Amino acid sequence: MRFGIIRERKNPPDRRVVLPPKICQIVTEKYPKAQIIIEPSPLRVFADQEYRDLGFEVADKMHECDVLLGVKEVPIKALIPNKKYFFFSHTIKKQPYNRDLLRAILEKNIELYDHEVITDANGKRLVAFGRYAGIVGAYNGIRAYGLKFDLFHLPKAETLKDQQALIAELQKVKLPNIKILLTGKGRVGGGAKEMLDAMNLKKVNVDAYLNQTFDEPVYCQIDASEYNKRKDGVRGSKADFFANPSEYRSDFFRFAKVTDFFIAGHFYGDGAPFLYTREDVKHPDFKIKVVADISCDIDGPVATTIRPSTIADPIYGYHPQTEKEIDFKHPEAIAVMAVDNLPTELPRDASIGFGESFSKHVIPAFFNGDKDGILERARMTKNGSLTKNFAYLKDYVDGQ
Repeated sequence: MRFGIIRERKNPPDRRVVLPPKICQIVTEKYPKAQIIIEPSPLRVFADQEYRDLGFEVADKMHECDVLLGVKEVPIKALIPNKKYFFFSHTIKKQPYNRDLLRAILEKNIELYDHEVITDANGKRLVAFGRYAGIVGAYNGIRAYGLKFDLFHLPKAETLKDQQALIAELQKVKLPNIKILLTGKGRVGGGAKEMLDAMNLKKVNVDAYLNQTFDEPVYCQIDASEYNKRKDGVRGSKADFFANPSEYRSDFFRFAKVTDFFIAGHFYGDGAPFLYTREDVKHPDFKIKVVADISCDIDGPVATTIRPSTIADPIYGYHPQTEKEIDFKHPEAIAVMAVDNLPTELPRDASIGFGESFSKHVIPAFFNGDKDGILERARMTKNGSLTKNFAYLKDYVDGQ
């Protein structure tokens, strides 16, 4: 089995990789029939020479490989027909901007496996960059808070080597006695929590957060069952919310009245209520002044997120009354950090974490007959057609 590590070609450039050099070495030692060839790249966070130093061939030989491994979407012109590809296709939600990409994949008889749908038998994702989105998102949010109020000036995350370097910078910062709210307890929320804990911030429970004042900065981490409640008044649960999201309404405003800085690290599902609306933001009791929207659903559950921001220009201002974008330092502006590709700012750490998961869960499937169904569940296309699990995309491909 010959695997190819492809060069990332999407703009803006992405420096991450599915398998870093040392993980490639682990794979080939464990599976002697596995061969890995690296396509040359001037941008990859691990230099070509780092692969050569461990004995891997770096060459333009992707056409000789059986399985091609990438991170972001492959441009249509770069797709090699009749190959197996792994990458984030951003098509499973019928994203209009990638319709032509999925069409081309089908036309070129490519077998596409999307990282986003690599799951276990219970539907739990096995490989993801979420933790690193949370790590960078929390850092960027604190950076935005400092810039908004001219309190401190942290360097951009992309200029720092790794998570420990980010933490070292955060530990130099002294926050005022603000209240920080973090939504989500999955990978993203966990990554953000790591950074808040590294700053030695005090974590408080919901009751204390809502009802007490503090002489130091504090944070509270909540999940869906705490910022939503059933419309019928029956006590809900997280499991019930995910099973019946339309039966719930938002109970977030009670948090918005006491929160200074909000980190959105939750998962938002179809049919779920918005956390807060544009009308909520106009209310005089809405206190939030800085939002780090890691989830980054545009015109969605976090109403102040009206567009994604970029690594080059990560912060913009939202004016509650006009619902328009303004300078984030304007006194009436809510500062919004909504970079939608946060893990690219921590490419080395993110690649190592992703590679460890990919080599643990996906690579074995190629050598054990896919006994756990990992490949079967993640395969979107085969023989020029959508697979059964993804047949719902037919109208999307047809342009309907």
